[in-house]
Amino acid sequence: MTNNANKIVLLTGGSRGLGKESALQLAKSGFDVIITFQNNQADAENVVNEIKALGRKSSSLQLDLGNVASFDGFVSALKDILDKGFGTTKIDSLVNNAGTGYYASIEDTTEAGFDEMATTHLKAPFFLTQKLLPFINEGGSIVNTSSGLARFSYPNYAAYAIMKAGIDSLTRYQALEFGAKKIRVNSIAPGAIATDFGGGAVRDNQALNDMIAGNTALGRVGLPDDIGSVIVFLCSEESKWINAQRIEVSGGIHI
Repeated sequence: MTNNANKIVLLTGGSRGLGKESALQLAKSGFDVIITFQNNQADAENVVNEIKALGRKSSSLQLDLGNVASFDGFVSALKDILDKGFGTTKIDSLVNNAGTGYYASIEDTTEAGFDEMATTHLKAPFFLTQKLLPFINEGGSIVNTSSGLARFSYPNYAAYAIMKAGIDSLTRYQALEFGAKKIRVNSIAPGAIATDFGGGAVRDNQALNDMIAGNTALGRVGLPDDIGSVIVFLCSEESKWINAQRIEVSGGIHI
């Protein structure tokens, strides 16, 4: 097993759901973890305390993906945290995890709703990664969050899903351009996961849960720890020759 001690991962959106589970799995695997939150500082601090209880360093920072103009301030705060809390100037991995859902037909999608999806899921990861690139160690890793919905289609997810398709393309371009720094870039594409995302529909709607399970080769919907373990792998040296890939973690849905 590769030694991940003293390696730092910055994971956006770590106060709940997949982000929280991934942050905890990273810590259990030896990484120090910095998470971001938009509004839920108390929840984020609870995750930080759980990580510290595992013997790893951790901190949380506020980040609003909808406000790209705030990214310079975020980077400044990150530099301060790294210096004072971690005794370093750089991170080893960036996980662009944070995001929100949007459920509407193309016919009913509003311009505001479309713009929110574009900013949160495409513009923000593009420019946040641009700002953070100088602070990622050579040989580091970037993990972008795509979606199974970028490959298969369900009604009412168009505005969300097409941004995730854009993330898959962005991943390849980042891998190409960041290769000179020996930074690997891959996207992880979760299938339907039982979390509070989208109002908890997959978790709480038994008919939807059963439909998805019936279309999945392994016969169930995903759980948060199905995703976190893959993020750990992509942040570790064990995935050192995996680059520019879209890795779908969906149990084999619609194959």
